[in-house]
Parts: sequence; structure tokens; C-alpha cells
Amino acid sequence: MDWIPALSTLAGGLGLFLLGMAMMTDGLKLAAGRALERILAGATRTRWHALGSGILVTALVQSSSVVTVAAIGFVNAGLLGLGGALWVLFGANVGTTMTGWIVAFVGLKFKIEALALPLVGLGAVLRLTDSGHRRAAIGTALAGFGLLFLGIALMQQSFTGLGDQLKLPQGVGPLAVLAQVSTGALLTVLMQSSSASMTVAITAAQGGLLTPEGAAAVVIGANVGTTAKAILAAIGATSNARRAAAAHVVFNVLTAGVALLLLPWLIAAIGALRDWLELSADPAAQLALFHTIFNVLGVLLMWPVSDALTRWLGKRFRQGDEDEATPRHLDDNVLAVPTLAIDALALEVGRLGTVSRRMVLRALRGEPVAMLERDARVASQLSSAIERFVERVNRATMSNASSAQLARVLRLQRYHEAAAEQAEQAAAGVPGAAAHAPESARSQMNAFRSAAEILVSELDTGRADAGSLQQAEDAYQRAKAALLSAGAAGGIGMTPMEEALRSLSAMRRALQQAFKAAGMQAADA
Repeated sequence: MDWIPALSTLAGGLGLFLLGMAMMTDGLKLAAGRALERILAGATRTRWHALGSGILVTALVQSSSVVTVAAIGFVNAGLLGLGGALWVLFGANVGTTMTGWIVAFVGLKFKIEALALPLVGLGAVLRLTDSGHRRAAIGTALAGFGLLFLGIALMQQSFTGLGDQLKLPQGVGPLAVLAQVSTGALLTVLMQSSSASMTVAITAAQGGLLTPEGAAAVVIGANVGTTAKAILAAIGATSNARRAAAAHVVFNVLTAGVALLLLPWLIAAIGALRDWLELSADPAAQLALFHTIFNVLGVLLMWPVSDALTRWLGKRFRQGDEDEATPRHLDDNVLAVPTLAIDALALEVGRLGTVSRRMVLRALRGEPVAMLERDARVASQLSSAIERFVERVNRATMSNASSAQLARVLRLQRYHEAAAEQAEQAAAGVPGAAAHAPESARSQMNAFRSAAEILVSELDTGRADAGSLQQAEDAYQRAKAALLSAGAAGGIGMTPMEEALRSLSAMRRALQQAFKAAGMQAADA
């Protein structure tokens, strides 16, 4: 039973590594804030820019998942085309290889305690003395970095102790390679981190439990294992999220298949390249180099077929978006990045605004009640979906700036909802009540309706100003005065007059709410 202490050390080291990776990613993600968005926003120009952005951001935040989520968020926002998003995703696969280099040249080369413990201590101090959200995030990242290195040290120690007791899949035959690939994929699925699987492979190879070729097969399996998370994330997600997940699967499966076919020659070529670059001869350096070349190979494979892949994906996963009441931007994947989650909320609230303004126009024009009721159901379902999403967003850690932005989005949502509610109330009277009124009142009511239609049309195109609202207000006051005069003179019954006044008042409030919403959107633009 000599293997039990070593296995316990392995479990503890793996736990520290995963905890450290999560803390480091969360801290860097929050510290980066809008910088992540600014970098990715520049990826719209060429595939080179998109590829470079994916590599750079992933290397900075040490999480390809975060970059994948950000890319999906930008596609949903219309800031990044699907073609550009694919190259950001491919770049993220290359950027995530930075973890292997960190493990090989820092985690296994230095006395860990001398580096890791001070980082944990410094990170804790920054969190405890936090006077602003950003410093606490940096402290979390530093502490996570330190825990990650401590986990690497424990895993290295445990694999040294398990050298005689634990046997990982060995050999070079098809069955042995399949077992090694399956081991890497299973580790990634269980730990939800290809970086952790990569680290296990490196430390196992360094401890003599895997040959370089066997460890390379485990690394290939780890990359394939990441597709499971993408597939799960795409279930019930938006069309853009499904397209991005499909591209991720295609990239990793295709690259893995080609790499397995070329594995013996790749290992030999990497050995020669390692000698030419005068890198360390230990397995860790060779695996880090293999991981990088493996993913660069994937980029080269995708280069000539990416346009065709983009066109093919663009024709898929459309069914969910055909229903206007189905949210198109509220993807749970973007909850990992609060700023993107709020951007997605703002876009969905914008769709709610489009529906609410259309309801106002339908009420003004006296269109069939069934059409207004349909729009009301759409608005209600969108509002409910937004509220459920907000509940999940509130559980995420966000900066003060993000909290303020969320508050503005929620206020904007309330303006749109109020406009839709008032339009429903107004629908019963604005056109219909005119039939009961004398000519003078009817003329003024029609003038109000015309001014209101002009205002709503200008709100849709972003051209409305205070003057347009004032013209509608003046027309409302004249229509109200004409109705009251007609009621006093006996030209219209009291009941129809009251109904017409309530309808006019509801339409007036609907216009005011819609105008406030447009003003907020213009200020945020």
C-alpha cells in the first residue's frame, strides 16, 4: 500500500492546480475588464488580426473557454462576423499552449516554494487591502498563479513516488495510442480543463511514467476532450453559440486525426527542432513544443477551408432564431464574462424595444387586435427571458462599472415594458373613439395620431429629438381639449369621452416611455 500516500499527494496537487487555474483565470478576466473586448473588437479586419487576437487574449487570461465565450458574445453583438470569430477560436487553441511552456520552464525548473508561496501571500494581501475591484482581481490572479505552481510541484512529487506502482498506457501500436488518446480526453472531460490534462501529461512524462510519444498522444486526447464542453455548452444555446461550438469541434477533431497519422514523424521532427533551438532535452520541453506545433498544424489545416466552413455553418442552426419570442443573445456561455453578459442583455432589451414600438404603431393605426396581442406575447416572453438571465448574471462577480451598466439596462427594459403596456391600454380607443366624436374633436385626435406616428418612426431610425416629442404633446393637449369641449356641449357621451381620454392618455405615456428609452440608448452609444 506504499502507493496510497503518493496517490493522495497526486489528488491534492491536482486539486491545487485546478483551484489555482480557476482563480487565476477569474482574476485576470475581471482585471482585464473591457480590455478583453477592445482587443477582440480589433479582430474584425482580417483573419490574421482575428488569429492574433485569439492567441494574445488566451495567453493573457490563460483560458481558451473565456476567449470562446467572448467571441460568441461579439458575434451575437454583430461586432464580429462568424468568419472572424472562427479565427479567434483557432487562435485561442494556439494561445492555450502557453500553459505548457509555463509548466515546462517555470513549474518544473525552479524551487516552487521560492516562487509560489510569495505569490499566494502577495495575492492575499491585495485582496484583503482592496480599495477597488481591480486590485482585488489582480490579487486573486496572483494567488491563483501561486497555487497553480504548488499543484505542479505536488504532482511532480507524486509521479516520482508512483513510478513503480502506477502504469499508464504505454506502447506505440494502434490500441496503445488509442488508450493514450482516450486517457487524455477522459482527463479533460473529468477535470473540465485541457490545461490540467496537459500538466498531468508533462509531469507524468517527466516522472518516467509516459514515453514522449505516449505523452503526445495524451495531449492530443486532451484537445479532443475539450470538444465535450463545447458540445454541452451548445445545447439550448443561440445559433451563433452552436456555430462556434461546431467550429471548435471541427478544428480539434480534424487536427487530432492528422496529428495521430503523423505522430511518429512529428515526434522525430520535434526532437530535431528542439535540438536546433537548443531547448532542454527533458520530456517537458518536448511536450510543450509538440503542443504548440500540434495546434499551429491545426491552423494551417483550417486556413484553406475556413471560408467554406464559415458558409456551411452560416446555413446551419437557424430554426431557433425564426421565432421572434426566442432570445437571440441571451446565451449562458457569456455569463462567464460579466461585461459580455450585460452587452448581451442590452441587445436583447433592444429587441424588446423594437417590439414595444411596433405595438405603439399598431395601436395608433387601429390594426387588428390579434396582431397587437401577438406582439404582446412576444414582449412578455422576451421580458421573462431577460429577467431569468438577469437573475443568473447577478450571481457573477462584476465590477462597479458593470453593475452601473446593468442598472441602466434594467431601467431601459422597464421603459420598453411600460411603453408596451400603455400601447395595449391605448389600443381600445385612439382610432375607435374618433367615430363617436364630432368633426372638430375627430380632427384633433387624427392630428395627434399623425404626430405620434411621426415620433415613433423617428424613434425607430434614431432621429427623434425633444421637438418631435413636444409636437406630439401639443397635439395631445389639443385633442384632449377638443374632447372635453365636445363632452361639455353634448357632442359626445360621457362614457365614450372618458374612454377616448383614457386611450389618449395611455398613448401619451407610451410615447414618453419610448422617448426616454431612445434617449438612454443615444447617451450610451
